[in-house]
Amino acid sequence: MMENAHSATLVRLKDTDLVVGDDQVDVRGMDVVDRSGAEVGDVDGLLVDEAERKVRFLQVGSGGFLGLGEKKQLIPVEAIVEVGDGRVKIDQDREQVAGAPVYDPDLVPAPQPDYYEGVYGYYGYAPFWTPGYTYQGYPRQI
Repeated sequence: MMENAHSATLVRLKDTDLVVGDDQVDVRGMDVVDRSGAEVGDVDGLLVDEAERKVRFLQVGSGGFLGLGEKKQLIPVEAIVEVGDGRVKIDQDREQVAGAPVYDPDLVPAPQPDYYEGVYGYYGYAPFWTPGYTYQGYPRQI
């Protein structure tokens, strides 16, 4: 199953001393839109691999009113196809994201590797710890 997953620790960027690199775009606060341009939510945070210092997931909030009832999901960075004009475009449909496993950082600040594997599988991507995985690079603004 996950040979190297246990050695990777994912943390919320805001809980570390790490910062987004100069050559990368800080997408926190940007709108997220699906492949057809429909609004999905907004980027509330980033989950990073502490050892490799790479962003692995967007934490996206959607729904609710004034923060109440908002759902949070993780979206792998592999889903990002474009960053620009204050938005992040992903290669998934809005409905797909709405049905994704819910992520509650207040209840489960450090999910287990099986949770991450489930998120990757849900979106149809291989987890970053699998053999042959190549990091596509965190997107630069277009």
